[in-house]
Order: sequence, then structure tokens, then C-alpha cells
Amino acid sequence: MSKKKILTVPDPILRQISNPISEVNSEIKNLMDDMLETMYEAPGIGLAAVQIGILKRVIVVDVSKDAKKKEPLFIANPEILSQSKDLISYEEGCLSIPNQFAEVQRPSMCKIKYLNYNGETKELNAEGLLATCIQHEIDHLNGVLFIDYLSKLKKDLMLKKAKKQKKEIDRVVV
Repeated sequence: MSKKKILTVPDPILRQISNPISEVNSEIKNLMDDMLETMYEAPGIGLAAVQIGILKRVIVVDVSKDAKKKEPLFIANPEILSQSKDLISYEEGCLSIPNQFAEVQRPSMCKIKYLNYNGETKELNAEGLLATCIQHEIDHLNGVLFIDYLSKLKKDLMLKKAKKQKKEIDRVVV
């Protein structure tokens, strides 16, 4: 396993649509392992392959509260089968838009179909934070960022702050 670099806005790759995978083979399992390590170290609760520059429909998620008892989900080719009409609001952040947070409303429950780490087709009924996280990561696979749910003013402000922060980080002082 190896930690990968997380792409940040305004990287154009983050706006691209990810491609389905044909099977969960050793390459995809290695990708999932690397993504999980990267997500935990960041730290975050979800990561899409596109965020590390790989345009494959693969996400990892772990919303467990206990750092000692991790409960990772490995999800390939996720497909939302249904979503509740009830909405829930969480303050979302994103590893690709560091230190920026905003309230976003999403369906409180969703049912997804996906391939797990072993390539088995599974279905999952998710609610609350897990549902929000899964929907956030599936958005990434479709080139959508959480800031796209905000007003133009809020979105532009967050992007400006993120770009400024990135310039400060990229600057080298000798």
C-alpha cells in the first residue's frame, strides 16, 4: 500500500467523469488499498479514485467514529437505485477543497448497488452520514463537487479561498 497525492481545485481532472471498471482484479484491489491508506492519513471519511487522478468508478468510505474499530467500505461501479424524498443537512468538507466547509442538503437515505472488494455484487441501504458520504463520493465520479450545491456567491468565495491557500502551500521560501 502507498499513500497517494490528493488533487485539489482547480485541477480539471476533478471535473471529469470516471469510467466503470470491468472487474475487481488485483490492480483494483491495490487501488482500493492505496485509496484507503490515503483517506485515513488525510484524514477523511471518503475518497474517490478521481481525487488521486485515476478516472475509475471506485470509492472508499469509512464513517466509523472509533479509530480503533475501522469499518471501511470498498465500492466499485456504484449505482444509486433509490433515494428518499426526505432531506438531511450535514456540514460537508472535501479533501480536494481543503479547509472549506458548507451545509449541504441531500437525501437522508439511499440504496446502492456496487461491486465489493472481492468483486461480488452487493446492495446497501445507507442512511444519515453514510448516505451523505456515499452520495458525495458518487458525485465525484460524475465530476460534481459539493460546492456545486451552493449559491454562486458561496461557491466562488470557497474556490477563491482554496486557490489562495494552495498558492501559499506551493510557495517555497529559501
